[in-house]
Amino acid sequence: MSKSDSELAALFDAAKAAHGNAYAPYSRFNVGAALRTPSGAIFSGCNVENAAYPQGACAEAMAIGAMALAGERRIAEILVVGDGEGLCTPCGGCRQRIREFADAATPIHVADPEGVRASFTLGELLPHAFGPEHLST
Repeated sequence: MSKSDSELAALFDAAKAAHGNAYAPYSRFNVGAALRTPSGAIFSGCNVENAAYPQGACAEAMAIGAMALAGERRIAEILVVGDGEGLCTPCGGCRQRIREFADAATPIHVADPEGVRASFTLGELLPHAFGPEHLST
């Protein structure tokens, strides 16, 4: 197994574990996400629903929060595991959240519990994105 294969396998394992811990009693649609930073650290998150529907949190947002809490600020790669026949790509809001810490070339892998089904770049999923560089500081 090459280094990139083992790195992807580690991301998949972390996202699948998060998927198994999702709190989705209303939709019953578990999602897990794991991201890797340039330092090699992996952070994961799961979706957490709430009876007041808009108050739930996406798996990608939870993984990004864990990354930020640890003091990391860049996403090198992210993998999302979801159920169902369709591809579980990040929602529009999460694509923008990912963009805050990643660039257009950042790989986003989409999987089901059996394995990776497709890979995209952030630029493919969020073309012409608005990012931090658009704001003057």
